[in-house]
This record gives sequence, structure tokens and C-alpha cells, in this order.
Amino acid sequence: MAGKILLEVVTPEKQLLSLQVDEVIAPGSEGEFGVLPGHCHFLSTLRIGELRYRVDGQAHSMAVLWGFAEVTPTKVTVMAEVAERAEDIDVERATAKVTEAERRLQAGGLPSEVKEAQISLEKARLRKKIAERSQKTGHA
Repeated sequence: MAGKILLEVVTPEKQLLSLQVDEVIAPGSEGEFGVLPGHCHFLSTLRIGELRYRVDGQAHSMAVLWGFAEVTPTKVTVMAEVAERAEDIDVERATAKVTEAERRLQAGGLPSEVKEAQISLEKARLRKKIAERSQKTGHA
């Protein structure tokens, strides 16, 4: 399809998405990167972040928690440890997870426990942000 690029998002459990899109913006470990049709080949690790994509002018997003992205001129394959579409995230549950993670972080503990709490908070805030935006705009 001219002017489109195939975006596939897979996790160890399932394929979450296979869709022709106009543009992809991914949370690379060295910073966000954008992909348009015809992009050069490359491979990147992913960090916790928001995967955004545009279809016919409409923006969509999902939460991605680590993984890899393989880019070719016609396809972007995201292999994520965990990924959730915006419409699949429950705002109330995400808000509760933010509160729980903040409480764990304030409690302190061993360095490994603090690091784990920081990661939990980052994931919870990401999920909450994506879910709230989706709820407000009515788009994923």
C-alpha cells in the first residue's frame, strides 16, 4: 500500500496489532524515533514508553514495556515484553497502581527494592497517562 508502513506489535503471549499505518513513533532506549514508509533498516532496543502511530490522520497509542523494534522500509515489528493498547487500560486501576507505587517508593528499603518501586511507578504513570488521554479523546 503506497504511503503506508505495516506496524506489527507482538508480545510473548500474542500479536496485539498488525495494521497499515502512516507513521510510527517508538520509545527507543536512546530516545524516541520516528518511522515513515521507506525508512532505512535498523534495530533498536525499547524502554518503558509510549508507542504512537497514526492512521489516516488519527493518532493512536499503546504502552510498551521494554523490547525491540525492527524497522525495514515497509514494516516496523515491535517485540515487547509487555504491551497494552490504550483502550485496554482501565483508568481507575492504573490510578490505583500509581498510588500503590508511590507508597512503595516512599517506604524506601534496599536499593533493589527502591529501583523496583521506581520502575513500577514509571509503568503505572505511563499506563494512566495513555488511558486518560484515550478516554478524553475517544481514540486509542
